[in-house]
Amino acid sequence: MKKLLVLLFGLCVVAALATACGGSTATSQKSETATASGGATITIANFSFGDPITVSPGAPVTINNTDSVEHSVTSDTAGKFDTDVDGKESKTFTAPSEPAEYAFHCTYHKSMKGTLIVK
Repeated sequence: MKKLLVLLFGLCVVAALATACGGSTATSQKSETATASGGATITIANFSFGDPITVSPGAPVTINNTDSVEHSVTSDTAGKFDTDVDGKESKTFTAPSEPAEYAFHCTYHKSMKGTLIVK
């Protein structure tokens, strides 16, 4: 019985470490939820922004951070958008008014990259 408990504990530790060390190679998460106003939702999960999302110009973009750490959604083009979101929190920003594809990243985790398509 004691050996079984030790084995189960060891498996739990390995699983926890594997989950905590997830990087940009994590499986893609569904990242877009369309809204009636032409907005969308970026869902941050496992240190990933998921697939590109599409929004209307000037539409609201909600960020749901399901990770336990702070992330940012920062446009690679300076001044377009930059929003920090604490772990397990949500925030909203307004999409740029000019149609284009906007690459973005997390300032805290350089491997996290995404794309916001405004059209």
